[in-house]
Parts: sequence; C-alpha cells; structure tokens
Amino acid sequence: YRMIDLLLAALAVLLLLLFLLCVKLLLLRRSVRALRGGVKERLEHETNTLLTLPGRDREMRRLASDLNEELRALRAERRRFQEGDRALKEAVTNISHDLRTPLTALSGYVELLKSQPLPENARRYVAQIEDRTAAMKQLTGELFRYSVSASGELKTEEVDLRRAVEETLLSFYGALQERDITPVLRLTDIRVVRRLDPTALSRVLGNILSNVLKYSAGDLRVSLEETGKITFSNRATDLDPVAVGRLFDRFYTVESGRSATGLGLSIAKALTEQMGGIIGAELVEGNLCISLLFPPEPSSPAR
Repeated sequence: YRMIDLLLAALAVLLLLLFLLCVKLLLLRRSVRALRGGVKERLEHETNTLLTLPGRDREMRRLASDLNEELRALRAERRRFQEGDRALKEAVTNISHDLRTPLTALSGYVELLKSQPLPENARRYVAQIEDRTAAMKQLTGELFRYSVSASGELKTEEVDLRRAVEETLLSFYGALQERDITPVLRLTDIRVVRRLDPTALSRVLGNILSNVLKYSAGDLRVSLEETGKITFSNRATDLDPVAVGRLFDRFYTVESGRSATGLGLSIAKALTEQMGGIIGAELVEGNLCISLLFPPEPSSPAR
C-alpha cells in the first residue's frame, strides 16, 4: 500500500506540474498574440503608444521592451522620411512654378524673333530654341502635376468606368485622327461602377493615351471587362521588354518618344495606386499592353 501511495503522490505531482505547464503555455500564447497584434497595429497606424503585455513573464517583457525600442527608432525614421518627402515635393512644386515665368517670357521673345526678317540659318536656330523651350515648359508642367498628384488628397465618388473611357477617347479624337489611329473598342455592356476620383481617373486615362500617341505604330485597341480591368493595346515596334519594364519609372523616356518627359506614366501609376488600383505594362507579340484594374471594394459586390 505504501508503494501505491507513493505512486499516487508522484502522479498527483506530475498532474500538478502538467497543469502549471499548460497554464504557462496559455499565458505565453496570450502574450505572443498580444505582441503580434500590438506590432501590427503600430506598424499600420501612426501611434505613440508602446507595447504592453497581460502576463508577467520576465523574458516576454524583455522581448516587449526590445520591440518598443525598435518601434521608437522606426517611428523616428518614418517621421524623418515623411518630413524629407514633404520638403522635396514642396521644393519641386515651387521650382516648377518659378520656372514658368521665365519660360513664358522666353517663348514671347522667340515669337518676336520669328516675326522679324532673319537669315535662313537664324530661323533654324530660332526653331530649335522654340522646340527646346516648349519641351522645358512641358517638363515643368509635368513636374508640377507630379508633385501635386503624389501629395494631394483624392475626392472619391461613384464613377462609371465605361463612360470615363469613352469620354477620354472623345477628348483625344482629334489627336488620334492626326496619327490616323482608329480605336477598336471592346467595352462590356455590364455597368461597372467604382468609387474613384474622377479627375485623377481622367488624368490616368489621358496619360496612357498620350503614351499611345508617342509609341503606337498606327493602331489602338481598348477593352473594359466587368471585373474593372481596362486594357490599352497597340503595336509598338520601337519597344523591347526592358523598355516596357521601365515605362513607369520617373524621367524614363524611350528615344523614339516625341516630346517625352518621362513623367506621364509615372503620374498614372501614382494616381492609380492612390485610388486602390493596379497598373502594369507588358509586351505581347510586339504589342504594348497597358492594363488598369480597379477591383470592387471588399464590402460591396461587383457591379
């Protein structure tokens, strides 16, 4: 009987230890869950609060303390980046604005020179000056629009994607006719509505069509799917996969691009992503395909 009593006592001790171990594991899991949620919340939202733990485990509290130190450093770096980014955007905006006045004056003097009797060589020089001045004016305008698009807040409302595409194509009708481009449309009859900024969407579509005018070999196909995907496709004999992969880079231009600033598609990308969309480009059998996708909001069904 004494042996049985000893075994029962040992079993009771083991059960108690097992119970305490389970409680310890539950507390650790609770602490880890709290840490995960706290880190995620502080990375997604700007907050000055620190991580706290419900338990009293010494090692877990040390871990929380180390994470708080890293969060403080990350918060300081984020603030420094935001201030530098804001200062850079303001500087670009101010510089592009300040350049407009002398460039406008230069354009006026060029017009005066063109009205004067000049030798043939001088007229060629004036034409070159006029061309470069126009390019500078376009570049400063694009810089201004880029800085505004990168920092401005969007005002969303319900937008019919088909109507937006059709209106943009109509606004480019004259320019497309000059290039002898007749768009081939394949737009879904299902009404596709998304909450977007109409002005920003118009600029995105317009910048893509401007790119078509630069690089198209004389054709254009536009499609809209009920998923919210818009695709612009045209033959682009002067492009290769490397160039297509860099089309959205700031200031990148293809040599064959006429009056290109390298900011149009970069602005389109920034605005598209601000509106929750996805934009991309690929070269398929000699055709440049630029696609936009505006998925429906998770809380609302596709229309």
